[in-house]
Amino acid sequence: MQHIERVGTHVATIRKVRGWTARELAAHAHVSYSLLTKVESGHAAATPAFIGAVARALRVDVPRLTGQPYEEPRGSGARLHATIGPIRRSIDTYDLPDDTITPRPARELAADVHRISALGADARYVQIGETLPGLLDELTTAVHTAPHEDQPRLYGLLAEAYSGASAIAGLLGYLDLRREIVDRILWASQRCDDPLRLHRVAWQRTASLMASAAYPQALRLMDQTREALGDDITAMDPPTLSVYGSTHLRSAILAARAARTNGPGSAQTAHDHLTAANAAAARLGADRDDYGLAFGPSNVAQHEVAVAVELEDGRQAVARARTVRLGKTVPAVRRGHHYIDLARGYYMTGDSPAALRCLSRARKIAPQQTRHHPMVRETVLAIASTGRGSEELTQFATWLAIA
Repeated sequence: MQHIERVGTHVATIRKVRGWTARELAAHAHVSYSLLTKVESGHAAATPAFIGAVARALRVDVPRLTGQPYEEPRGSGARLHATIGPIRRSIDTYDLPDDTITPRPARELAADVHRISALGADARYVQIGETLPGLLDELTTAVHTAPHEDQPRLYGLLAEAYSGASAIAGLLGYLDLRREIVDRILWASQRCDDPLRLHRVAWQRTASLMASAAYPQALRLMDQTREALGDDITAMDPPTLSVYGSTHLRSAILAARAARTNGPGSAQTAHDHLTAANAAAARLGADRDDYGLAFGPSNVAQHEVAVAVELEDGRQAVARARTVRLGKTVPAVRRGHHYIDLARGYYMTGDSPAALRCLSRARKIAPQQTRHHPMVRETVLAIASTGRGSEELTQFATWLAIA
């Protein structure tokens, strides 16, 4: 079992190496001195907004503060980490097809890509990682050897398959690899004759910008994307509505995080984006899964909870969660993330048992996602630091392999 240090411990160590006082770091990061000292001492949980702001001030990547990638010497975690090398090689050789590979027909490749996407919706990352590198190599050869008229469809499949690799890299904390993968997704999307896929790439890119606390740039990118899509939702077809609505949801999270670090966002801006997303979802009438975005009324409802959590309003998050209905049609990866967010909300209200129940529910729905999510570990360690231990907490920490 590993001894996992909290984010605050990493922050304090790097701060001292820089020769900064806590007040100096708080000023550079635009966070309150009180919050910084509480996080460093273990009396408050670090939020993504806090982590991003401090990482930017200290000029380190977010994983330096979260401790990712986490050590996994055995089990499914070790299997998942073992897929990073092969994935990286496939990404690096995107323009160097393997001439020993004879690609299968496009319909068979498409079936495999759709299976990868389905595994991603179920948050089954180990299964993705074990089959994805071979598929990427085959698709790479296919796009370089197919007749010109067949290439756009194959490039679209390659872009979709790259998204599976991006999900794994992001989950494990390999942010440099994820940035490289997003570049590959853009490269493939530019060749698939599908403008919506290019807009989807912009949405994906904001995940890296958010991790770097580049909130102004990420918000501007989403604004530019919506300008290109237009603002008349009555004229949009369902796939366009899905992309358009998803950009508003991402902007809502960005604005909420920015609001916590004196950035260019505010609670009102975040809620305005939620309102716009809700209008797009109402226009759709039901959840859809265009480009793997899973946009619709359920996704908007989940984001209402997530935005409250990002604004550090635990009571509002818990209250909004009472109206969220997540049926089986909502992908497991979305349902699992919802309960991770809600656990943070309950922790903010001081209800540690409810927070732990939410984490246990997330584990049941999406175990691989829950095991590797940094906010899960931070929440568990924060609960433990209160001294209110329980058998359930011990069992969960043991499952996470942390001491």
